[in-house]
Amino acid sequence: MSSTPRSDLQQLPSPLDNVEVSRLRADFPILDRKVNGVPLVYLDSGATSQKPSCVYESEQHFYETVNSAVHRGAHSLAVDATELYEESRATVARFIGAGEDELVWTSNATEAINLLAYSFSNASQGRGGEPARRFALGAGDEIVVTELEHHANLIPWQELAFRTGATLRYIPVDSTGALRMDLASEIIGPRTRIVAFTHVSNVLGTITDIATLIALARTVDALSVLDGCQSVPHLPINVKALGVDFMAFSGHKMLGPTGIGGLYGRRELLDAMPPFLTGGSMITTVTMERAEFLPAPVRFEAGTQRISQVIALATAVSYLEEVGMDRIAGWEAALGARMDEGLRSIGGVRLLGPGSGIERIGTATFEIAGVHPHDVGQFLDSRGVAVRVGHHCAQPLHRALGVKASTRASTYLYNTTDDVDALLNAVDGVRNFFGVSP
Repeated sequence: MSSTPRSDLQQLPSPLDNVEVSRLRADFPILDRKVNGVPLVYLDSGATSQKPSCVYESEQHFYETVNSAVHRGAHSLAVDATELYEESRATVARFIGAGEDELVWTSNATEAINLLAYSFSNASQGRGGEPARRFALGAGDEIVVTELEHHANLIPWQELAFRTGATLRYIPVDSTGALRMDLASEIIGPRTRIVAFTHVSNVLGTITDIATLIALARTVDALSVLDGCQSVPHLPINVKALGVDFMAFSGHKMLGPTGIGGLYGRRELLDAMPPFLTGGSMITTVTMERAEFLPAPVRFEAGTQRISQVIALATAVSYLEEVGMDRIAGWEAALGARMDEGLRSIGGVRLLGPGSGIERIGTATFEIAGVHPHDVGQFLDSRGVAVRVGHHCAQPLHRALGVKASTRASTYLYNTTDDVDALLNAVDGVRNFFGVSP
């Protein structure tokens, strides 16, 4: 009921190709629309993905047939809604290799990371008792991030440092945007309590050497926090195999609806953490003076939850599983390589990030000499090509690369090589349109 699987996909050959992708596109009605009188070429999935019909149909189906609050009430609708809600948790948890009690629902990845930061802050104030002491920070402790981070995985840690007196340190990038892994072992040391890092750069599309960072964090008994915003939608992920302590991700970037995301945490860590938001549905006993909290994940899900969004996200996950994450990753890598090669061949275009041969997803970010990225975006939009422009919520990285803003094209499983070629053709006409000398 929570999923509308496409059984015909199970018989399709591997790897993913233009023929199969063209069939998949039929599941995404929005891709048929025109903008400015020309067919839409959607290359902004790094910001948010489009949704297959089955996703919003499952959300609509919930409201038409089951709508009720979960974990409260004994009537049939409440029981059905609760079963669907928890079945959906099991589906998404399995997708990332987690246990059902190791996945906390949040509004998005930003809220998931803030949940951690505020829980650690509460632990630093003595909340949670002895089990929570391992999360407490103070003067002399260090939080390590990287210069690749988008603001969602930077500012919460800055604020935690302000609140606790801890010091924020970061692993820099070089002039190409490659993370200085040669400095990581010097920066992650005995004072490090938290190491938070992105799996895939939302700007460059490059894949971080997370195995090394996780190992370094473990060596000094620091907690590792993985930002999976740009990896969970595009790569096969198993948190247990990765060995990470926590991971945040957003549903709307992986075919799901907006307003839903998740936080993975190792079971023993979640059960020991003090809650962030408090209120109904996450307690065992309440007096006028104090409250006792339920075990994770419910202790972090105060109030009425995002029930229809959870169910629709599980439908999105089932869709991705049916296509196959390995096949999606392979297809996007091919699209990314085509973009990379094509953009490098266009005069006046500077592709940001390390050179070819570096492992990355199907994302390319660039600047065009003499033309502001906002003008680039408007020109591409006039050709039907939707991209993102600006600093992509990663101002420190742009500063390190010597640019204030850039243009980002990001692919997903529904993009074809024709989409990439449409981007390249449009980019090739930018400088001429704006009268910039070659």
